[in-house]
Amino acid sequence: MKALIIGAGGFVGGYLIRELNNYGYEVHATHLPSETIKDNCCRHVLDIMKKDDIIKLFNEVRPDIIYHLAAQSSVALSWKKPQLTAEINIIGSINVLEALREAEKDMRLILIGSGEEYGFINENACPIKESENLNPSNIYAVSKACAGMIGKIYHRAYNKDIIIVRAFNHSGAGQAEMFVISDFCKQIAEIEKGLKPPEISTGNLSAKRDFTDVHDIVRAYRLLGEKGISGKIYNVGRGKAVSIEYILNTAISLSEVKITHVTDPERLRASDIPVIEPDVSEIFRDTGWKAEISIEKTISDTLEYWRKK
Repeated sequence: MKALIIGAGGFVGGYLIRELNNYGYEVHATHLPSETIKDNCCRHVLDIMKKDDIIKLFNEVRPDIIYHLAAQSSVALSWKKPQLTAEINIIGSINVLEALREAEKDMRLILIGSGEEYGFINENACPIKESENLNPSNIYAVSKACAGMIGKIYHRAYNKDIIIVRAFNHSGAGQAEMFVISDFCKQIAEIEKGLKPPEISTGNLSAKRDFTDVHDIVRAYRLLGEKGISGKIYNVGRGKAVSIEYILNTAISLSEVKITHVTDPERLRASDIPVIEPDVSEIFRDTGWKAEISIEKTISDTLEYWRKK
């Protein structure tokens, strides 16, 4: 089986390369000129804003499965750079879909979206099913919802083999500090090294989110590539939300020093959703996947990464 990962230079890319290698795939991976991929794969430089380059690569590699990971994936950054977010996540995805339509070989596309697409929902709607109406509340979520809707159109109109994923929060060692678990763990590591006072800056601690370890996430992606049903949308997550306060307290409990926290207004989002928790019965039914790694283990691994770094 031959796989092509688009956008493998990001956080999830390396984990997915290793997951696929472990299962005997021939792995090809794209990255930007500014990025480096150290894992074992065939590397290709690609900018998804250049459709003709994508078509050329598809016809050259001729993969069986394509994983489209390339994205501007930060909600916080999407508020600061909405145009960049829309260009990468919408126009870039259209370029990938057009390349899929025009390619010489039929290929399966795993189009990665986000649980953020559901947006503001009634708390009694949790756990959220894939059939829930989308009500995105930030620029990133809108861009991902749009890309997913366009993906559905390409599946129906052109009979393309496309699976749409709505991945909920995932974390692990190596994630950028703009994401909450990595952010808290980096601050703790800095405090332990005496690089900052024993006080963690936080945003909204009452929000509840579903967190899954990145190892579990890439296993889900592999299984969807192998067993997922074309045209379906799949939630990928643990299926149980926890508060950001729980994440913070767990991280602090692992610290070697006494730490307090203070709310930083700069970390509060212009729009935040009280709770997001998915129903993950569809992916379990079709692939047998469920999250196996505890959130405590993910936090511990992330803290150890920052301590070493």
